[in-house]
Amino acid sequence: MTTETMVRTDDGVRLFCRLDGPEDAPPLLFINSLGTDGRMWEPQVAALAGPFRTIRYDARGHGQSDVPSGPYTLERLGRDALAVLEHAGVSRAHICGLSLGGLTALWLAIHRPGHVDRAVFANTAARVGTVDTWNDRIAALRAGGMASIQDAVLGRFLSAGFRERDPETTARFRSMIGASPLAGYVGCCEALRDADLRHLLSTIETPSLIVGGELDESTPPANAEDLHAGIVPSMLIVIPNVAHLSNVEAPDLFNRRALEHLTAG
Repeated sequence: MTTETMVRTDDGVRLFCRLDGPEDAPPLLFINSLGTDGRMWEPQVAALAGPFRTIRYDARGHGQSDVPSGPYTLERLGRDALAVLEHAGVSRAHICGLSLGGLTALWLAIHRPGHVDRAVFANTAARVGTVDTWNDRIAALRAGGMASIQDAVLGRFLSAGFRERDPETTARFRSMIGASPLAGYVGCCEALRDADLRHLLSTIETPSLIVGGELDESTPPANAEDLHAGIVPSMLIVIPNVAHLSNVEAPDLFNRRALEHLTAG
């Protein structure tokens, strides 16, 4: 069963949400990356909406969700995720986030652990980039719009080999990046610039699967290794020959390892 709905947060922002799979299956919340929307999880929903009731939404400022003025904060993004769960009638769920979505998932595991069962933290870090790199990107965006970074972001999202093998998916993500609302993208860049959870990783008690990509330039394998070292109840997999969107480049392996982890115990 598929349901599409708009979730209203406590600050009045509407978030587009889609639920798939049996209503009585364990809930699994997906949180998208910067510059994408809930469609990035299509390979996972196709495989996992059955064993799970999958819940995905467009982060504020992205996709079909509202685009409030920024800056945004990681706490605000985490509270948005909680609003989605509450709207779905879910008090506790598995969570799977990638990049910005992974950082949001980390915030949930740290600050709202009672709402989290098991977690998948993919291609993310407790601290992504630096203040200077985010300020440089924000300046480029304000000067030239999304077109100024579209090709560079796509090159980090998907490896050269994948872009050559699958031009259709590549074109879809290029379009998704380019269509991202400028204000929403900048707002989330500001959230990433200011977020740093490194000092809180050791408080996470959620059983966690950490996924890295061998060719990931945005959150390199060293970031995944740091998460694994900081989160005691965790397992680590670094997928060979994939870049930032490991769930897109290696969906079969990603789905299999996620399913094994989320159904363990």
